[in-house]
This record gives sequence, structure tokens and C-alpha cells, in this order.
Amino acid sequence: MGDRNGSEAVLGAGVSRTARSGRLTARPGTPREQAAPAGTHPLSVGPGHETLLHVPRGYRPDEPVALAVLLHGAGGTARFGLELLLSLADEANVLLVAPRSQGPTWDVIAGGFGPDVRIIDRALAHVFERHAVDPARVAIGGFSDGASYALTLGLANGDLFSNVLAFSPGFAAAPVQVGMPGIFICHGTHDRVLPIGQCGRWLARELGHGGYAVHYREFDGAHVVRDEERREAVRWWLEGQQGPQGVAR
Repeated sequence: MGDRNGSEAVLGAGVSRTARSGRLTARPGTPREQAAPAGTHPLSVGPGHETLLHVPRGYRPDEPVALAVLLHGAGGTARFGLELLLSLADEANVLLVAPRSQGPTWDVIAGGFGPDVRIIDRALAHVFERHAVDPARVAIGGFSDGASYALTLGLANGDLFSNVLAFSPGFAAAPVQVGMPGIFICHGTHDRVLPIGQCGRWLARELGHGGYAVHYREFDGAHVVRDEERREAVRWWLEGQQGPQGVAR
């Protein structure tokens, strides 16, 4: 990863080699501790680390449910990430986990994998210990920088994530590619923050060429997330609608 001392300064103490590679180790299993009640709760994953969990009203410990990790854009908060799909969580009966980046944006964008990978792994381990999660329906998603990070971690952890939900992404920078998660990308045609031609459209085309099942959608809008695309993403994810259904030109 280049200069070791520089990397250590960016990543901080206590970051494992696995975290530095972008790999996550937590996996769904048999819950051993009591589940959180329905609603939104802070997770205890370390001092100063803001992470939120939303448990849907219909959750039952004997019925494994889908789960999505949701990542905010640059300068955002855990709440911003959660709200990407919060309005649909109870209706769709999905668990939501939303961490906050340790810096102004996600670690790989700021200099290298490490602190944010570690926190996401801790949060998932906490949730998997307490909630029954369907291993075939674990997704990671985000908006803007969060979408770029979701693509990056999703491609590197396709043995954990079945799907990636990328709302207006800018790039994907997975150091390794493990598994073949299904990929949903949507992007506004009038996006001036992350222009569609160099970002969403290009990513969809390249990932499709790489053999990934890409569901791509362009919409008449700017750098935003619309309700229509939220619903489409969740429906595609939960109904298992794999395969390219949009064309990236």
C-alpha cells in the first residue's frame, strides 16, 4: 500500500490486515443474543462511532429477513444513509444498518481501506449475533460517495453481499473481486456533481462487460435519490431480478 508509515497514520492503530484489504469477515448465522425491538436504535460498535440499526415492525426471530448496509454521501451522517431506504423498510420487512464514515468521507476515498471497513464489520457482527438474516439477501448500498464505496466493498465481498444498490455512484475501486453480486445503478441525466457519462453510465457498461448482472436506470434529474428509484432498487433486490435491464450507452 505504498509508504507504511503514511498508511499507518491514515488508518490508525488496531486496523487488521483484513480490513486494509477491504474484506469483511462477519457472516449471518444462528443468533445467540436477544434481538433489538422494532424501530431505529444506535449500535455500540466503539467509542465515537455512530451507527444506526433499523428493525422492521414485522421482524420475527424464526423468519430470516433481508438486510441492507446503507452508506451516506460525503459529509453525511448515519441518519442520511439510513434514510435512503427507511421509508420502505417496514413495508419490505428488511433490516437496515447505517454507519457513519470516520472522516469526511469513506476511508478508501480518503487514502486507503481500514477504519470504515472495521466499523462496518463490527456492526454486521453485532447484528448477525442478534437477528436472523437471510444470507441470500444481504445488500450494500449508498448514495454518491456512499454508492462508490458500496460498489467497491460489494465487488470485494460478493461472498457476503448478494446485491449492490448504487444511487449516483462515481467509481468502483475494489482491490480484489470476490463473487458476482447483482448490481443496481441509477443516475440522473442532469447530474453536475458526478456526471452520468463518466460515472454511472460508464460504470454500468464496464461492469456489464465484466460479466456482472447489472440493472441500470437513468432518470431525468440531478444528483438526487428519487422515490421511484428507491422502490425499483428494493423490488429488484428482493425479487431477485438479475440480469441487465437497462442499456449503458
